[in-house]
Formats: sequence, structure tokens, C-alpha cells
Amino acid sequence: MLFSSLLTALSVRSDGVRLRKAVAVLCSFALAACTSLPRTPYTEADASSARVLNLDGLRRYTDEPIANFRFEKRDFSGTRAYLALSGGGADGAYGVGVLNGWTAAGTRPIFSVVSGVSTGGLIAPFAFLGPQYDDTLREVYTGGIAESLLDDPSIMRVLFGSGLFGNTRLRELVARYVGPEIMAAVAREHARGRRLLVVTTDLDTQRTAIWDMGKIAAIGSPDALHLFRDVMAASASIPLVFPPILIEAEGQGRRFQEMHVDGGVTTPVLTVPDALLFHNRLPGDGRLNIYILVNKKIERTFELVPNGTIDVASRSLSSITQSQTRSVIFSTWDFARRNRFGFHLSYIERDYPSSSSNGFDTAYMRALYQYGYEKAAAGRAWSSELP
Repeated sequence: MLFSSLLTALSVRSDGVRLRKAVAVLCSFALAACTSLPRTPYTEADASSARVLNLDGLRRYTDEPIANFRFEKRDFSGTRAYLALSGGGADGAYGVGVLNGWTAAGTRPIFSVVSGVSTGGLIAPFAFLGPQYDDTLREVYTGGIAESLLDDPSIMRVLFGSGLFGNTRLRELVARYVGPEIMAAVAREHARGRRLLVVTTDLDTQRTAIWDMGKIAAIGSPDALHLFRDVMAASASIPLVFPPILIEAEGQGRRFQEMHVDGGVTTPVLTVPDALLFHNRLPGDGRLNIYILVNKKIERTFELVPNGTIDVASRSLSSITQSQTRSVIFSTWDFARRNRFGFHLSYIERDYPSSSSNGFDTAYMRALYQYGYEKAAAGRAWSSELP
């Protein structure tokens, strides 16, 4: 989704509206230097020792040394299942359909690890907790509530804030479905050795943060619930579309706020951290099945692109994201082959009709949900081959 979502949001029903919004955004770039909101300054040294909720280990970064990723033997003994959920905005309805259809087929495993990026970060906690939350996911992605996320764009927010749409509705959506009972359920599964990971991009350090949501949930305090929700909202906060989420941290005795946005800015889908992905072997014994659920098309498609600024930029950014996703998929396939793990991939096929409207269109999301559901229920959702 990423920046192309902003450009898509600008391409609304009439050319007049589209032009006015495009001009507004372009003007905002020119005025950005004098309209940015003040922040508490902090240094790279502060960032290197930063802790959240005054605790270590609530998050790691994908580029940390392999020694920083510690695994208990039980995490990788026997047959384990790793579910990686990609970004994709409204196309997350595909992933929800696949999960629900997988339940209907009776073959959906209990996942040892679930990771989520962007829209996948919103899906991840419910996928982690299992089929009892299938109805919740279906409601979020097909019930019409998501359609309001891109309502009421405001040039004032761009000029005097940092997002075209604001994040009130996104935060409300997360808070509506993620409360103390979800936290308690995630904490219980974490105590059993299962792991729930949500990815954000730390804009200050330009690093990919992997948040251990089970460890956060296990704290059980109101501050932990606030952080849990903030991480989910940050993972889905597309730059320029939604404002960044500022997360309270402390380093070297100083308090400051880290700026976190959509995890897809740096990592379209998290299979395993870079330190492991490019390492020869994974610690532990036993078999691991990796399931990569991509909420978008990953095969190249032909499209006659109109020769206009918005259309060219949108197609270019979409191509970048698609290329990054294919790269992660290939690296993971190679990692699985070297470690003799199972590799399973699901994505929206290239011939599936694209949305004719913009944003989180309910009719499109319902149809896409049904498409994913039918594929999974019929046992056709997963492939062990590269596209």
C-alpha cells in the first residue's frame, strides 16, 4: 500500500476533486519546512539505548546481530507453523477470506509464530488467537467500518499536522476491537511459547522494528494496552495518509518520543528477521512450515499508464513495493530450502479484477473476501512454488 495509497486516495470520482486535492498536497510539500510540528530532540546515542515502558526486549530491529534473537528449544522443536501477513490496505480482505476459508476446510494449523505488517498488523492478533475471531475479522473487513478510514481528507491536517486524513478513526477502530480481553488472551498464548510479532518503521532511525506483542500483553497494565494499540495503529499508518504514531521511550536518562509509521515502508512482509534470513541455519531442531499470506498481487501486470504526475507516481511506487515483496518471497524460499522447511505462498492472482473505486470500498472488499474464502475452503489457496 504505502505511498501509492495516498496517490490512490487523491484519484477520486471527479477530475476536479482530484486536481484540487493533488494541488493541495503539492502545496503542502512546499510549506512543509515551516509547518512541521515540534518534537523533543534526542540523539542517535539516546536511540541506541532506548527502552519502552522502562523494559528491555519489547521490540527488536531486523538488522540486529543474530545473537540478539534468542530462541528456546521449544520454539523450534517438532513441527511448527509460521504465518507472515503482508500489507495491502483494503486487499487485507483477501487474507481474512483465506483465513476463514482455511478454518472451513478444517486444515488451518495453530501458528507458533504470527507476524503482521500494515493491514497484516491489524489482522495478526486475531489470526494468532485462532478461528474464534474469524467473525471479528470478517466484520472489520466486510462490514463497512473500514470505509470510513479515508473519509474527510483535510488540507489543514497536511499543512499543520502530518497526515491527510488524521488517525482518529484508525485509533478508534483498533480500540473498538482490541481491549483487555484480547490482551489477556494474547498473554496466555505467549506464556505457552507462541509468538505474536507486529512490524513498524522507526522513521528517526530508518530501521524496521519487530514488536513482541505477547510480551507487551503479558505486562497487563493500562500503559501496556495503550502501547499494544499504538503499535497496531503505527503498523498501519501509511505516511502522508495517516499521521505517524509517537511512542514514548527513554534512553540515557532522557525521555522522548519515537516516530513510527507503516512497517511496509521498510519491510513489505516479515517472514523471519534479516539476521536469520541470511544466516545458514536456524537454531533448534524439528520442522517449520512457513506460510506467507500476501494481501496484494505480486505478479507483473500490463497497464497503459496515463501520462500524468499522479498516475506515473502511483504506478512507480506500486512497482517498487511489488518488487520488494517478490525479493522477500524469494529470499524466504531460499531460506526454507536451505533449512529443509516447508514453504507455502498465497496471493491475489494477476487476473483478479482490480477495484474500480478508491480507499476501503466495502463492495470490493466483500468480493475479495469471498474470493480468498473460496480458494482456501477448496484447498487452492497455497502453493509451494515461486510465482
